[in-house]
Amino acid sequence: MSLTLDTYRLLGRSGLRVSPLALGAATFGTEWGWGAERDEARKLFDLYVGRGGNFIDTADTYTNGSSERLLGEFIGDDRDGLVLATKYSPLRRPGDPNSGGAHRKNLFTSVEASLRRLGTDYIDLLYLHVWDFTTSVEEILRGMDDLVRQGKVLYVGISNTPAWQVSRMQAIADLRGWSPLVALQIEHNLLQRTGERDLIPMAREMGLGVVPYSPLAGGVLSGKYSRDDLAATGAGADGTRRSFNLALGALTERNLAITDVVKQVAAELGRTPAQVGLAWVLRRPGVTAPIIGARTPAQLEDNLGALEVDFTDAQLARLDEASAIDLGAPHAMLASDHIRRVTRGELKIETRG
Repeated sequence: MSLTLDTYRLLGRSGLRVSPLALGAATFGTEWGWGAERDEARKLFDLYVGRGGNFIDTADTYTNGSSERLLGEFIGDDRDGLVLATKYSPLRRPGDPNSGGAHRKNLFTSVEASLRRLGTDYIDLLYLHVWDFTTSVEEILRGMDDLVRQGKVLYVGISNTPAWQVSRMQAIADLRGWSPLVALQIEHNLLQRTGERDLIPMAREMGLGVVPYSPLAGGVLSGKYSRDDLAATGAGADGTRRSFNLALGALTERNLAITDVVKQVAAELGRTPAQVGLAWVLRRPGVTAPIIGARTPAQLEDNLGALEVDFTDAQLARLDEASAIDLGAPHAMLASDHIRRVTRGELKIETRG
């Protein structure tokens, strides 16, 4: 069934209504050596919002702050009609030890800086960007709750954090009456499905909407790479996306084999590989809104076509089989026929979706 950007979804346990595809603004600005100049970024913003999109994702350190500044310029009178998500915790000023981390000082100074760059007096959704292994969960949660009570932040979420920490934090927030986490941002795509072991089931159980980043695995699932790229040398040295993906280990024989299946399904549907890769993530259980990171209006137009993709059961099965992962312990054992027999016998039990 086809979707549109104004077919809104609820974000986690909240009543917040967001578009099924979020616009990623990490491409706004060229300070990182790639991305969109101001005028091109404006076209991306206008195209997305013009189609009914309302969910925009950025972070305080994206393109060294230009992403938030450009968004602040583009928003204008549309502020209240948009759901702005930003993040904090990466180091903002090298040499200043407290300009990074999840602690209260960095939380408050980062949010104030984001508010200034965005030209607004509140942030709809604030994520802890990267777990720092040093700040107590109580300090993080209490700081987030204080910002919510002050009206500077409306909802809070978390990204790049172990599942056991997230579930622990959610339990503490509930017990103490602090603002709960409503969103979990993780990498999730046909090449990276390890979140299905613990993170996504945890999010569904604890009331967090999953907002996947890199749904096309850095562009690998768009089908633009071949086996010849595996032999490329100087990974990361020339500043190209290909070199970046090689350095990250995203270009492998396994990943290209999965991409081959994506291409085959795309050809059958008359769609592009990027649309098929995005549509697969879009329709995964627990997923609220994948983040699309287009750099040109043409790329964004193509990405939005994922909303119209309908798979057959056989096509979904092929994609799932090609990209399947080992669930590991104890999940593989718990899913085995042996455990089903010894725990349920021939009982038929209907479980929740």
